Amino acid sequence: MNDTIFGKIIRRELPASIVYEDDEVLGFKDIAPQAPVHVLFIPKAVHVPTLDDLTPEQAFLVGKLILAAAQYARDEGFAQNGYRVVMNCRQDAGQTVYHIHLHLLAGAPLGHFGVPGR
Repeated sequence: MNDTIFGKIIRRELPASIVYEDDEVLGFKDIAPQAPVHVLFIPKAVHVPTLDDLTPEQAFLVGKLILAAAQYARDEGFAQNGYRVVMNCRQDAGQTVYHIHLHLLAGAPLGHFGVPGR
């Protein structure tokens, strides 16, 4: 059972500002945004703690997260201006919730929201 904060959000045991959902992916606003738009995309049915735990058979999950983020960017009208997607793996990379997730950052030029442009 996935007892992370993300598991609880998926089960609707904790509130979240959900902005995207399909059969496999949930997207919600980050509670500590690092950009004007900062949305997290997570797989709903499968709990994988880190990218290092992902198996070849689960590789499609990363693609689903990326496709969901791209669809959200198009739907919200900022895809043409650009956006960044980031996945952190473990503590030194900044991962704080051990359920794979993708960060979508947008709404300002790179470097204007604490993320280096290179």
